[in-house]
Amino acid sequence: MSRVLKLSIDEFLEIAKALANESRLEIFKQIQKTDMNVNEIADRFGLPSSTATVNVKKLEEAGLIKTELLPGARGFQKVCSALYDQLAVDLKSPEEPAVQESARYVHMPVGLYSDCDVRPTCGVLSDEGIVGYLDDPRSFYEPDKVRAQLLWFRQGYVQYQIPNKVPYDARLTGLELSVEICSEAPHHNPNWPSDITVWINGTEIGTFMSPGDFGGERGLLTPAWWDKINTQYGQLKRWRIDETGSYIDGRQVSDVTVDRLNIGDAPAFQLRIGVKPDAANVGGLNLFGAKFGNYEQDLIVRFDYKPLRSSE
Repeated sequence: MSRVLKLSIDEFLEIAKALANESRLEIFKQIQKTDMNVNEIADRFGLPSSTATVNVKKLEEAGLIKTELLPGARGFQKVCSALYDQLAVDLKSPEEPAVQESARYVHMPVGLYSDCDVRPTCGVLSDEGIVGYLDDPRSFYEPDKVRAQLLWFRQGYVQYQIPNKVPYDARLTGLELSVEICSEAPHHNPNWPSDITVWINGTEIGTFMSPGDFGGERGLLTPAWWDKINTQYGQLKRWRIDETGSYIDGRQVSDVTVDRLNIGDAPAFQLRIGVKPDAANVGGLNLFGAKFGNYEQDLIVRFDYKPLRSSE
């Protein structure tokens, strides 16, 4: 069965930008035929590994492919898979009256949490240095924590107050959290599973089992002063809640729908990310900001909504 991505003309513009690069287009066409890891892409197209990684990142950010870290002959490998076979573009003029779904975004700095409860090992880094002291939970309360670009802990949570971006004359139809994240091992260890859970307003959304803590080669954005023996980058993961249930990277993980989150017209809601003390894999977490890791973004929350009709 064909996998069709339906887009507005404005959304198609972003896809077109991602595919405007000839090398990137050829890479995408090859991934359509078969799953490939980054090294295979670099070898097939004669590219440096760093260039192949950047092109893969652009395709992933455009929503055209997904990447997963899977066991390989030597450690883990990043495997790329196509998400869609066809694009369907709605070319209707924006002047045509219609009730269309819209979206708004919140870009939340990872250090701007409103509450936390963490257990060592733990730490907070800005892009310039260590905030407070390593393995001291009190460092998570330092004023400079707002400058955090990487934070980690073995068990516990950080919680954010997310401003409600849904217009008063609209209803919420979906929420999506996008964040770069991984487990927390001593230094780094690609085989270090951890169960990372997300809650909204106290309702558990779903748990992602991170396969490990990734280092050994510098993240694309990780500052040079941070030793490569330490955590360098994570995986870009997406939790989504809509009117049909809750999903992680498109795979349904629970039947919690957006209507059960009790957001309504409240000015904000609580978003918690953490590792339960009774999780099957208590392997901690690393949370990356826009200046650490492989993805130039903070914690991003997307609000999907539809205008209310007069009859509603």
